[in-house]
Amino acid sequence: MPSLPSRDDFEISPEVFSLLKDDPESTGFRLVDCREEDEHAICRIEGAELIPLSRFGEEAPRKLLQSDDSRPIVVYCHHGMRSLHATLFLRQHGKGETWSLAGGIDLWSRTIDSSVPRY
Repeated sequence: MPSLPSRDDFEISPEVFSLLKDDPESTGFRLVDCREEDEHAICRIEGAELIPLSRFGEEAPRKLLQSDDSRPIVVYCHHGMRSLHATLFLRQHGKGETWSLAGGIDLWSRTIDSSVPRY
């Protein structure tokens, strides 16, 4: 069974995340979609909470940083660039176990769950 990526890595591959997400012995994850509402309406990964990057600076502190939830965080967007920015923001604010989903929901759809529409 794969383990969490090193904190030196800023991304988690869809394959590793899928295995960890589905592992019954896993402590679980917080999955954050940092795309905008219109994108979230098109498709999403089940269980994701929407915190758009355009409002991340105001919403993430309240929803993610003040929480005593110690689960690792995986952030995704369309292709992985916005989620990388969100990951860096969270790490700079003390959430060291945060990773961006490499390739975003687009790569997730192509490699893990083809039922997730691509756009």
